Amino acid sequence: MSSVLPDLKRNISLLQATSINMIDMVGIGPFVVMPLVIRLVGSSLFMWAWVFGAVTALIDGMIWSELGAAFPRAGGSYNFLKEAYGDRWGRLMSFLFIWQTLLYAPLVVASGAIGFAQYFGYLVPLTWLEGKLVAGLVVLAVLFLLYRRIEAIGKISVLLWIGVVTILVWIIISGFSHRHLSPTWLSDRGHPLFSIAFSALLGKASVKTIYSYLGYYNVCNLGGEIRNPGRNIPRSIFISIFGICALYICMNLAITGVIPWQEAMHSDYLVSRFIEKLYGTGAADVATMLILWIAFASLFSIILGYSRVPYAAAADGRFFLIFARLHPTKQFPYVSLLFIAGMGFLFSLFFRLSGAINAILAMRILVQFIAQAVGVVRLRRRNGFRHLPFRMWLYPVPVALSVGVWLFVLFSTGWVALFGILLVLIGVLVFYLTRNWWRPGRLSANGA
Repeated sequence: MSSVLPDLKRNISLLQATSINMIDMVGIGPFVVMPLVIRLVGSSLFMWAWVFGAVTALIDGMIWSELGAAFPRAGGSYNFLKEAYGDRWGRLMSFLFIWQTLLYAPLVVASGAIGFAQYFGYLVPLTWLEGKLVAGLVVLAVLFLLYRRIEAIGKISVLLWIGVVTILVWIIISGFSHRHLSPTWLSDRGHPLFSIAFSALLGKASVKTIYSYLGYYNVCNLGGEIRNPGRNIPRSIFISIFGICALYICMNLAITGVIPWQEAMHSDYLVSRFIEKLYGTGAADVATMLILWIAFASLFSIILGYSRVPYAAAADGRFFLIFARLHPTKQFPYVSLLFIAGMGFLFSLFFRLSGAINAILAMRILVQFIAQAVGVVRLRRRNGFRHLPFRMWLYPVPVALSVGVWLFVLFSTGWVALFGILLVLIGVLVFYLTRNWWRPGRLSANGA
């Protein structure tokens, strides 16, 4: 298959890769999720949900770093699962990943577009229909920007990243310079830190914060386009996690140091209200436009990364060959890009934000996050570890912690977890009914 398909170009630097990761992680998530997190916890202890999300990202980031450095190819998890589970189970696991990607990737796109439209409502009040139109149009605008060479996309990513850092730093400096409240982290009257009740609240709130951290692995989807991937993929992942963790926690402290958490949890435009309280409506409008910049930047990164997943499977002879087509002059997988953006456009018209967030996590935990953690163990037992460009710290502790944390998060998604499990079971059935279609070489022999 590789002999007839052109290769992707390794033109993305460490700075560009980190920028792509970070703009994917931030997006609209923390701005629309922050009031939800406070409301779910119902006390000043909501900060622990953000800490838990950061710890989850760090543990899981070690697994992604080891796998991404070892298998730096387009498609990320598709390749990891195929390599980890061998010829027999690898076909099933990689198929299940593509199967769920076709649903959750557009959901991720839709959630970002819906959040964009929600915050746009601060500037211009929107009806339900107008909000849906704004969400759809922003997806089409991102598609227009992505329809070009990867070198240009890398430069655009750095520009968008500068906007992301600008608004976050502005919020943090403003909050700490006007801070007059000091909510406690350790205990709140009627809400002890160590209790079963608090653990349940923490789980539900962490579903939202983890959603806001997702994206630290996006560079793995672009593994075939990263320079010096053995070093740059792990570096970009850890720089992204530590950087965004610091920014999120400081932002939460800054805002709740000015606006009481009891008031903050009822605001749909919390950051805009925060800036309005400090500097007036004009500054709040500017802040809102910068938040919309961040949301747009995140959609840019999300669609870019996920468009490489169907491409990777098709190029490997395990999916429809049409998805392996590269643009004849710009050398990017344009069919895959059009599919992910198109489905994201449709989903943005029909889904609500909160339901989309829970569904995104529930669908990914079993086949992607937990399966990859187990896959690292399988690969080390089969191939050893001395040849690995990056070896996770304290192995196998991060693997065990990762599996336990993801099971806890899956349980915390509630009934949506059943939907995720059902999707996996349907995927297994589809695989065995159509497995002859996915044999390597069959698609190339029959054509697109």
